[in-house]
Amino acid sequence: LVDGAFYLKRHKAYFKKPLNDAQKVAKDLLNHCLKHIDKKNGERLYRIFFYDCPPVIKKMHHPITNKAIDLGKSQTAIFRNNLHNQLKQTRNVALRLGYLDDSNGRWKIKDPDKEKRLLTGKLSREDLEAADFIYYAVQKGVDMKIGLDIASLAHDRIVEKIVLITGDSDFVPAAKYARRSGIELILDPMYKPIKIDLMEHIDGLNTTLPNKKEMEPNKAD
Repeated sequence: LVDGAFYLKRHKAYFKKPLNDAQKVAKDLLNHCLKHIDKKNGERLYRIFFYDCPPVIKKMHHPITNKAIDLGKSQTAIFRNNLHNQLKQTRNVALRLGYLDDSNGRWKIKDPDKEKRLLTGKLSREDLEAADFIYYAVQKGVDMKIGLDIASLAHDRIVEKIVLITGDSDFVPAAKYARRSGIELILDPMYKPIKIDLMEHIDGLNTTLPNKKEMEPNKAD
């Protein structure tokens, strides 16, 4: 079970490349997940669930340039739509979509350090560029779908092991239910440090990415 937004952030941080090749990212995802399958012990893949949201596609004005922006034509939106289409065509992959709550959407500064310097007066508005901003909307429905799928897989005993690719501790109740049902639950945080309350409710911690000692946690995560 893959928390899509989390996976894509960590993929970008690990490989240090922009997300623009949907076919390659889909292939990387498939390889990443399949490496968790222990074929020597008779394990077989049931399904890969990928949870994400369709991009915002409305038109609006940029806060710095005041120019009209079509978010649906942005590189981010094009990549996300291409990735979703690619996953829909991939065998044994189920795409689970929530939605972005655009009612509370807003422009925000990408770099937290730059935002802090702006608020403390160490940086002026004139120092900001158009590329410093990103349109942000909160995900809705994704966490619920992940929790329900964990509960359903555990309740119906469809699988013996669940691998959860995320760093979010919101899934603790679902993880506890799966373990009480006798399901082994493995967490793959892709080298992102996790909270202790999540650590104590899993059966193992493992990522299939090669270790990169120099990799630092992504500040944007």
